Amino acid sequence: MSNNLLTVAYIAASALFILSLGGLADQETARKGNLFGIAGMVIAFTATAWVGVSNYGVLLGAIFPAVVIGAFLASRVAMTSMPELVAILHSFVGAAAVLVGIGNYLQTGQPLLGAEETIHKLEIFIGVFIGAITFTGSIIAFGKLRTLISSKPLMLPARHLLNLSLLIASVVLGVWFMGLESPAGLTPLLAMTAIAALLGIHLVMAIGGADMPVVISMLNSYSGWAAAAAGFMLSNDLLIITGALVGSSGAILSYIMCKAMNRSFFSVILGGFGANAGASAGGGTAIVGEAKPTTVEETVELLTDASSVIIVPGYGMAVAQAQHTVYEITQLLREKGVNVRFGIHPVAGRMPGHMNVLLAEANVPYDEVFELEDINNEFSQADVAYVIGANDVTNPSAKTDPKSPIFGMPILDVEKAKTVLFVKRGMGSGYAGVENELFFRDNTMMLFGDAKKMTDGIREGAVNSHQVSPRFLSSS
Repeated sequence: MSNNLLTVAYIAASALFILSLGGLADQETARKGNLFGIAGMVIAFTATAWVGVSNYGVLLGAIFPAVVIGAFLASRVAMTSMPELVAILHSFVGAAAVLVGIGNYLQTGQPLLGAEETIHKLEIFIGVFIGAITFTGSIIAFGKLRTLISSKPLMLPARHLLNLSLLIASVVLGVWFMGLESPAGLTPLLAMTAIAALLGIHLVMAIGGADMPVVISMLNSYSGWAAAAAGFMLSNDLLIITGALVGSSGAILSYIMCKAMNRSFFSVILGGFGANAGASAGGGTAIVGEAKPTTVEETVELLTDASSVIIVPGYGMAVAQAQHTVYEITQLLREKGVNVRFGIHPVAGRMPGHMNVLLAEANVPYDEVFELEDINNEFSQADVAYVIGANDVTNPSAKTDPKSPIFGMPILDVEKAKTVLFVKRGMGSGYAGVENELFFRDNTMMLFGDAKKMTDGIREGAVNSHQVSPRFLSSS
């Protein structure tokens, strides 16, 4: 009877996970999708603990501290650090797959024979391999997002030959592992784990900052396949289904993002395979010219006198947590009759959908937020392109400079607007390490300073200009 209940619970949880993915596919249903996912996980965990656990004291002793630590740390993570949190959580999934595989191999019990033994050992070896790559790759991604590691790609001589050699060594160790009985096969299994861990480090180190959103998505896929492999090792159908859902959806999202960036899917996941060696981060044609700084007062006048404004948010806005103020400015401009919209690049920020999440947090209506392909034709009709903290996704060198590491990546055509207004702390390059030539063009104005302070000043100036209720000042 217990097994029947477990099967029913797993079917219900699987259905809820599928509904969760369907809900997350659209901004308007994302909250409902999250609720479906939470409900599915509660059912899955409760059913597994009820049927498959005999010592609840040990289970609670392991889970309770983890829940407290996880809830405490997650509650302190700012929205700007969410990509880092996602990366480090992926590493936990990879580490879990490695530990489950090794533990499962060393487990004593009824021995398997023939094809069953071969399949089980393959599950262990492949699961540990994927888990080790996910673990170290995610840690490197975390370090890059946290700026503990340079965002520039590590281009070692013969790096692709190195990757191929590590892969061949893993296959050789796999053949050795398959020919040994437990626990004698632990030596090649641990050796492969070390090699796979090194491969994960090198693959992500070779990927530049401009491609990090794709890397996060791809690591999400890896973590899913690692979970599915753990499900095979543990004979847990729900874990297999969940892992397959995460793995396949992550891979599809990565492919979509690569297509949006005009990147080769395999080039990114193989650490820049086939990339132009001359197009390294920080490269590109030297830029000469002088930027034109502006003031908050001039910015207020520029925005309030415009008839059409397109706001382009970037990571700088996220760091300053200025999204609420930006939307208040939008409301003020609309009271003046200004047509205001938001333009979002697929890889703006540090993970897929980062800017969409920030704007949703500020209660920006979904129908006011437009993706690149929907908004690009509108810039030529806009009086002002108001860019807050975005850099690489607006850099024209992606279209004009073959030496640039972001060459070929579709960008938001903000340069076509009558006036381009950048809010930035300084003239620093973007995350990809590329200087933005747009800063020096005649139709570009630079408002230097912290995005939160500058937007607060613009909002106050707009309030005074329109003589509307100062209710907008309450959230600063």
